[in-house]
Amino acid sequence: MAIRFDDRVVIVTGAGNGLGRSHALQFAERGAKVVVNDFGGARDGTGGSSEPAEKVVSEIKGAGGDAIAHGADVTNVAQVQDMVDKALSKWGRVDVLVNNAGILQDASFAKTTPESFKRVVDVHLMGSAYCSLAVWPHMRKANYGRIVMTASTSGVYGNFGQASYAAGKTAMLGLMNVLHIEGGKNGIRANTIIPGAATRLTEGLIPAPILALMTPSAVSPAVLYLASDDAPSRVILAAGSGGYARTYVLESEGIYLPPDMQNCDEVAKRFDEISDKSTLHEYVDGGGEFMKFVGKAAKHMGVTLGPT
Repeated sequence: MAIRFDDRVVIVTGAGNGLGRSHALQFAERGAKVVVNDFGGARDGTGGSSEPAEKVVSEIKGAGGDAIAHGADVTNVAQVQDMVDKALSKWGRVDVLVNNAGILQDASFAKTTPESFKRVVDVHLMGSAYCSLAVWPHMRKANYGRIVMTASTSGVYGNFGQASYAAGKTAMLGLMNVLHIEGGKNGIRANTIIPGAATRLTEGLIPAPILALMTPSAVSPAVLYLASDDAPSRVILAAGSGGYARTYVLESEGIYLPPDMQNCDEVAKRFDEISDKSTLHEYVDGGGEFMKFVGKAAKHMGVTLGPT
């Protein structure tokens, strides 16, 4: 059965160019009413113009779709709230939020300023949080919502010169995990995309022949799936150049050290055993990981644990 978004209202931030534009167009193509958000700034966050968002809205309307533009700076709470209010006023609902807006101010950590670091993290982390907070009560009331975060290989694996970008992107995973846990009872599902695409943020960083393979349109299908009615939740999905893979956060089984052996020398001695990859586990919440260690300690100490 084809995935459709008829009667769904979708907000895509940073949708004036690149990935966000591609997401917005594909949502509209499948029936969604789209809020095309874009501050219209340069890739470092400077400047501002309504033209990019308005152009995408024109494309959607020209193809028979329905969309509005909004120039909210995602780090501005009042502007974000106005964007959500405008969507509610026009269509009466917000079903999907794709947190895609981002900026880049590359520099080695030694050359990064506190101001630059904060600005980048603010756009990625606080921008995603502010937008999610603005739609959250409406999704809870409707008992339906889909929120897609945008992370990065920089955040998961690291890239030289992108400390601030990586920090903001890694934060998406933690935010997703909690929204998944807290939103589940109200039909809200939260997921994360790790895109690899040729956009303004990758210009000059990747050779042209490789960029030609990294089309934004190849990433958007993964985003639409994560935002669909039958979407999973708490999934990290990597997509790029036509490839799709699921990313996991795993932890080794580890060891237990009794009190008289809990010292750095013993940790060093048994580090290979601690690092053993043959018994990797995925935990669905922090409590599960916490109880693994508590359980080992309780067993050693002869303590019986009650219901948790």
